[in-house]
Amino acid sequence: MNPVLTVLAAASLTNVFPAIAPKNHYSFGGSNMLAAQIEQGAPVDLFASANTKLPQQLHSEGLVEKPVVFTRNELILIVPKSNPAGIHSVYDLRRSGVKLVVGTTGVPVGDYTRVVLHNLGLDGVLSNVVSRETDVREVLAKVALGEADAGFVYTTDARTVRGKVATIGIRRSAQPIVQYAVAVVKSSHHLAAARAFVKLLLAKPSQVKLRAAGFLARR
Repeated sequence: MNPVLTVLAAASLTNVFPAIAPKNHYSFGGSNMLAAQIEQGAPVDLFASANTKLPQQLHSEGLVEKPVVFTRNELILIVPKSNPAGIHSVYDLRRSGVKLVVGTTGVPVGDYTRVVLHNLGLDGVLSNVVSRETDVREVLAKVALGEADAGFVYTTDARTVRGKVATIGIRRSAQPIVQYAVAVVKSSHHLAAARAFVKLLLAKPSQVKLRAAGFLARR
């Protein structure tokens, strides 16, 4: 009988991971906070991050095995379906009074958001930020509930609240490289099963489910 694995995973994987391996125990949240739990010795089998930086950092600290990239994503701007601020372009975020919500610095979606804004020459719109959230699902919820005029999330997250938000694309040349990496935690009591989960993520059936959820080929 396969053991139930404890998996710490990026909030953007909330819908798709249970579809791939429903019997595992998942804890979803901001990747940086999840990494901190591993550093503090939490009893965990696997770590799936919305970037490669955090798993690599844990690897360099000797806490996880070599991270493996298993999928990619892109950022998108979302606004409430009613779009009360009349935002139709990322450049409309420059307007005074726009209530923008972003991920906080250190959480992958927050760092990616700042890359996008910098690439678009829009660093100044950070002055319109009214809330900095600890994971992407919190950004999503604020906009979907109409508590903010706009927010940056992954394209996959926007798909989970269809009908509640409208999306505004970001040109490809401004997109950061959004790679997701998974790593086996060395202190796991189920190393063989944890390694098997990594292989499962890379297998075609799982990749098909990731693509169906809007994630991109891992390359």
